[in-house]
Amino acid sequence: MLGKGATLYGSADYFPSGSADYFPSEHERMFCLMLSQGDQGEYSAIAWLGKTFRSVSVPLGNCSDYDVVADIDGKLAKVQVKTSRQRVGDRYCVTLCTRGGNQSWNGIVKRFSADRCDFLFAHTAEGRRWFVPSAKVDGTTSIVLGGPKYAEYEIEPGWPLTLS
Repeated sequence: MLGKGATLYGSADYFPSGSADYFPSEHERMFCLMLSQGDQGEYSAIAWLGKTFRSVSVPLGNCSDYDVVADIDGKLAKVQVKTSRQRVGDRYCVTLCTRGGNQSWNGIVKRFSADRCDFLFAHTAEGRRWFVPSAKVDGTTSIVLGGPKYAEYEIEPGWPLTLS
């Protein structure tokens, strides 16, 4: 287990500017290296949702409408998880639509819709994270996070995304 101030790579230089003091929760320390970017985002969501709401489930098989289910105030909430490394200045562009995933693309773009999930959980390369009610997401193909529009939905940071 890592001690306070320790990093996975033995150097505080690994953390982006301003985040070296962040120490992840015990749940977050369980998942860190050599996972795909999407898996890192899902594990980050599971750790935060579990810490915040205590009860989290993951659907068996691949569910393209949502990735995680959390019991929020006695109601099961479907959560779509997205990750992004696409930085634009001090903000991140998060792609919401799906263009085929791991299967051969059939030319159909599946756009984000609040009808298919209750919340969007976004995790960016530096570890910044947001938990946004789907009805507040103003986009179907992408949104920009890090500015004032979604500031009220930013939550505590997680681990920076590792290269996989």
